[in-house]
Amino acid sequence: MPQLRHRSRSYKRTFKKTPGGKTVLHYKKKKPSKHVCAECGELLHGVPRGRPYQIRKLAKSKRRPNRPYGGNLCTECTRKVFKEAARSQEK
Repeated sequence: MPQLRHRSRSYKRTFKKTPGGKTVLHYKKKKPSKHVCAECGELLHGVPRGRPYQIRKLAKSKRRPNRPYGGNLCTECTRKVFKEAARSQEK
């Protein structure tokens, strides 16, 4: 019988074959959902999916795009923000 915490479906179940020939169940937390744009809800490119302990192991440049609003807004929404800022400064 699995431990109580492993009985929920928040864990992904994988079958692993041991060197002794037995098949055992291993429990892994599922991957989090993909990151989306804060404004339009479009999927963000260049932002990896992973649990916080996996993301922490990555280099800072691999965690999110290295540009303003990287990892928060998609490219189209970022362009809109820059255009609005430039237009408001002209007046």
